Amino acid sequence: MRLRVEFTTEPFDLDEAPAHAVVAREVVQAADLDAVDVGPFGNTAEGGADQVLTAVDALLREALASGATRVSLQLNVIGEDTP
Repeated sequence: MRLRVEFTTEPFDLDEAPAHAVVAREVVQAADLDAVDVGPFGNTAEGGADQVLTAVDALLREALASGATRVSLQLNVIGEDTP
């Protein structure tokens, strides 16, 4: 199964990226995922289910430990893995 996750962390800071946002982005960028797109108001990542779920676990833990008071995410099944 292939998944796509979209996420944001809060609180927002329009002057500079808060530590929790930077950490969450670093987690998904370092993960073994097929596609990662980071932006100022939202981030997406795609890959196999195990890889995405592992990255989501890490980003939730790291973002909260770095000061996030809210993490919003949406997880979608986008297809099946092909052999």
